[in-house]
Amino acid sequence: MSQALEDLKSLKNIPDFESRITEEEYKYTTDTLDVMQINVGRLCNLSCKHCHMEAGPDRTEVMSREVMEACLAVCREQNVGTIDITGGAPEMNPHFEWLVSEAVKICSHVIVRTNLVILKEKKYRHLPEFYADHKVEIVCSLPYYRAKEMDRVRGDGAFSAAIEVIQELNALGYGRDPRLVLNMVYNPAGAFFPPVQSAMEKEYKAKLGADFGIVFNRLFTLTNNPMGRFEAFLKRSGNLESYMKKLSDAFNAGTLPGLMCRFQVSVGYDGKLYDCDFNQAADLPVMSGETIYDMLGRPYTRRKLCLANHCYGCTAGQGSSCGGATEG
Repeated sequence: MSQALEDLKSLKNIPDFESRITEEEYKYTTDTLDVMQINVGRLCNLSCKHCHMEAGPDRTEVMSREVMEACLAVCREQNVGTIDITGGAPEMNPHFEWLVSEAVKICSHVIVRTNLVILKEKKYRHLPEFYADHKVEIVCSLPYYRAKEMDRVRGDGAFSAAIEVIQELNALGYGRDPRLVLNMVYNPAGAFFPPVQSAMEKEYKAKLGADFGIVFNRLFTLTNNPMGRFEAFLKRSGNLESYMKKLSDAFNAGTLPGLMCRFQVSVGYDGKLYDCDFNQAADLPVMSGETIYDMLGRPYTRRKLCLANHCYGCTAGQGSSCGGATEG
């Protein structure tokens, strides 16, 4: 268990997360693998303040093509419905375009998670058209619809660069053509919960439409998980215990059926398996210790989830996952 998880476990007045789950089935995955999330590395052009993966320009962890090939083989064998490619900035992996090109051949739903800003760099200027040609779903992180708030999280000029890229994606048909899905992600800028997802989506659509002529499909609101740089911020500001208490007090059993860990596996850059991206950040691999290679040529089997107190981040209030709010 990582030091971050030990720190969360040692906090007073925070019940052990697993003790809050009274229905045994929610401690396990489902019987089929619906989503494979492939984290192709922690290399990124940005160093966002809320990043649970602590990605940045100085990170050296990058997934090899060999690991990618194993991921795709398992997806083919298991008839996985969604391949979700993330990072870091996944575009910075040297095998990224190969991965996308192969993924769309075997899976009808391929997602790429982008910070948008990377697509303004000369080396990656061709990728918006590449995305449209391959009809991948884009999930872009836009921490806020105004420059001041977003630049505070991502650095000066990040907002204007992101807006220009979204406008370019719109011009290619993203957010307009039903085959070109453009979704956005909102993270709070501090130690507080996101607003109700449906209300925030309406607000984003109204503001971005009026100010920049931007359209998109969905907005996903994510609760900041107390991992990585966000956990470091909570410690520096003296807010770790109060934030965790807030998460614990807002535990909502109605979010459990939709938890992303129950339907997916998360693959790290080195092929290790995790129940979710947050467990990957926490260095909490699947209980069996398997790698992607161990899944090759074998039937998928239900597994017990690795649960710890950071899981409160996904079960507080309306719930939170890579696909937004989870409450049914």
